Amino acid sequence: MCGIIGYCGPKPMGEVLLEGLKRMEYRGYDSAGIAVRSNAEITVIKRAGKIATLREAVQGELEGDCGIGHTRWATHGGVTDENAHPHLDAAGKVAIVHNGIIENYSVLREKLAAEGVEFASETDSEVIAHLIAKLYDGNLAAAVQQVVQLLKGTYGIAVTHIDEPGVLVGARNGSPLVLGVGEQEMFLASDVTAILGHTKQAIYLEDGEIVTITADDYRTTDLQSRKVDKHIQIINWELEEIEKGGYRHFMEKEIFEQPESILRAMQGRLDHEYATGHLGGLNMSKKELLDLERVKIIAAGTSFYAGLVASYLIESIARIPCTVELAAEVRYRNPIVERNSIYFAISQSGETADTLYAMRELQRKGARVLGICNVVGATIPRESDGGVYIHSGPEIAVASTKAFTSQLTALYVFTLLIARMRHMSYEAGMMFVQALEEVPDQVAKVLNLAPAIAEIAHKYHEARNFLFLGRGINYPVAFEGALKLKEISYIHAEGYSAAEVKHGPIALISPDTPSLFLVPDDALREKVISNMKEVKARNGQVIAVCVEDDHEVAALADDVIMVPRVHELMYPFVMTIPLQLFAYYTALELGRDVDQPRNLAKSVTVE
Repeated sequence: MCGIIGYCGPKPMGEVLLEGLKRMEYRGYDSAGIAVRSNAEITVIKRAGKIATLREAVQGELEGDCGIGHTRWATHGGVTDENAHPHLDAAGKVAIVHNGIIENYSVLREKLAAEGVEFASETDSEVIAHLIAKLYDGNLAAAVQQVVQLLKGTYGIAVTHIDEPGVLVGARNGSPLVLGVGEQEMFLASDVTAILGHTKQAIYLEDGEIVTITADDYRTTDLQSRKVDKHIQIINWELEEIEKGGYRHFMEKEIFEQPESILRAMQGRLDHEYATGHLGGLNMSKKELLDLERVKIIAAGTSFYAGLVASYLIESIARIPCTVELAAEVRYRNPIVERNSIYFAISQSGETADTLYAMRELQRKGARVLGICNVVGATIPRESDGGVYIHSGPEIAVASTKAFTSQLTALYVFTLLIARMRHMSYEAGMMFVQALEEVPDQVAKVLNLAPAIAEIAHKYHEARNFLFLGRGINYPVAFEGALKLKEISYIHAEGYSAAEVKHGPIALISPDTPSLFLVPDDALREKVISNMKEVKARNGQVIAVCVEDDHEVAALADDVIMVPRVHELMYPFVMTIPLQLFAYYTALELGRDVDQPRNLAKSVTVE
């Protein structure tokens, strides 16, 4: 959601800024722009629409000593050239880009307007440029420091001033900002992918920090002008990982990467000698783990559904109560923190605003919050009390796929660890370990079904409504399948427990509303088959995802996708993949922008 790139150095400004913006396209945006500072002026070029439109507007090479760029996801004001970033002050001396939301912007805007300031946009961000211009007295960092203390809300900003050659100032509060350290060049960005082609040395700013950069130096301070010593972290992703690598879309690539990403999530975490799991990052002693009385999970979107799967698993084999809550609701309902409980905050990016704010609220109340994240160095893993990296590698497509199954993997390992400490036998533990280790190969087999799933997607792509139905541990998988179809095909889809069909949704059943059932070979199989029969009796079309050689289900369904037979607790992995592929191929049939679906952002950094 929105992207920032800033650069000080000798390379061509336009090239570096446009490349950085292109790397962040996956975050979701509706307009883009750049500003380049030279001795004479600040040149601003910005356009509504895609970066390709902005690139066409940039005629020739832009000469300068520093520059900033931005991709905007509209919050205040429509999608127009005027509302695109960067924004200037009235005199054209200050240029700013901003991620986040300024909650008191209307008060600040009214005050500035009363002083004669004329605004060129409808955004909340423009007030920042005018305030900096008003308070500037020859020291840009000092002016930014004063201004951010007037702001209420979230921000990640980058600023340049015509009177300070080769200088950029950045500040952060609630919206990520990272400094890239190169050879005689420095970068500011909201995402490490924007700088990965230039440097792997990164410094992550914390809330309340301000950084001043030139081509060969940087200085970080707090809001009281005290110097803050920062440590350089090495980005462990390769540039090739954020390229498509021969696939048509990043989403396709990431779906097919799952045998490897699941394996990475479990590598080094399964203990064969003791048939248990190992997660050193939890920062908890064995006694603390043994004393656990309940587990609570907070998350949003796809991560929420991963948490729901885990809640079934944790209660069934670890025998600990586990609840899952939407992070956005937790923060505002004065949550009760109980003794001997832990919370997991799950977020692919580690920057999801709702999850981050809920985590902080829980920590203020004394809770131990552990993060499950993909992006090393992100805010949630830095601020949490411990946690687990899932090591999926970069996930560029807006709709999450491999992160979901990697989150599941980490949660499965945690469950095994707790279960073995309490009551699970060595033999049962070894069976679980072996079943989990087989998952990557089983997922690879499911991926071989892609051509057949593409044919089913072609058959049903004109449907306007879908029902996704499952039971037990696969019930949340139905939610996730419906979400994927909604996200990238724009077809209305709802996930339900198959048992709930007769409690209302059955009214929707018709030949025009297909139902996709998840029918693993588990204790609830017969009940799901009964629900399928209820739908067929009302002339509903049925797609079934079932196990190999399940002839009863195949005879009942209109179309069937057969997955390998696995341990009954491992079905969420092999049931998820067909739903991701079905959504992907349906979106292709409809000509959708698969990697960047409308209105969506990869990292939701505002409430």
